[in-house]
Amino acid sequence: MPKASLELKGSSFTLSVLHINSKDLDSIATELDSKLAQAPQFFLGAPLVVNLSALSDGEVDLAALKQLLESRQLVIVGVTGASIPLSEQAKALGLAILKAGKESKTPPPPPRNTRIVKQNVRSGQQIYVKDGDLVIFGAVGNGAEVIADGSIHIYGALRGKAMAGASGDANAVILAQSLEAELVSIAGQYWLTENLQKHVTSKSGCIRLVGESLTVESLPQ
Repeated sequence: MPKASLELKGSSFTLSVLHINSKDLDSIATELDSKLAQAPQFFLGAPLVVNLSALSDGEVDLAALKQLLESRQLVIVGVTGASIPLSEQAKALGLAILKAGKESKTPPPPPRNTRIVKQNVRSGQQIYVKDGDLVIFGAVGNGAEVIADGSIHIYGALRGKAMAGASGDANAVILAQSLEAELVSIAGQYWLTENLQKHVTSKSGCIRLVGESLTVESLPQ
């Protein structure tokens, strides 16, 4: 019997959510450009869901907002938290209307391997470990990127970007002896430098995901 031309299967993907808290497109553009400048490769072509729950009926020109985001090479796949008028705008623009589900998700399987790097990771370098953890005996410099589907352990200073749980593992963690990162991310949830410094209370720390928010815990000295 010939195989069907298409199949419809359930699956899940990690999507970042961009919360829009203002109807002022100029202010949105200025703040967005500032964030993109700090981590351009992280956001390039990133699929986003736009959360409009902070806006009331018809308070923003959704077509103009979509054009603004797409001009920065962001991919808008849908909106959430939208009022009825904004939902109608979204449908007219071909965007999906998403609702946050409360059903539990099956956690991904644990990482299957560990890669150990015994050197500094310098600016412009990128290390990615698929289906595993990354252990670095050295520093991660400004402009460097370390990415793992599992956890990231850095026995040195983290000054660049570290992205753990890259395939959606919310149980992944980032540990570093010195947290000075440009960006940290776990399963798509991220902090830039200013967010990280607000939460860091000591030099070393462990960053993990609690619910949908990142948290950092000091490591024993």
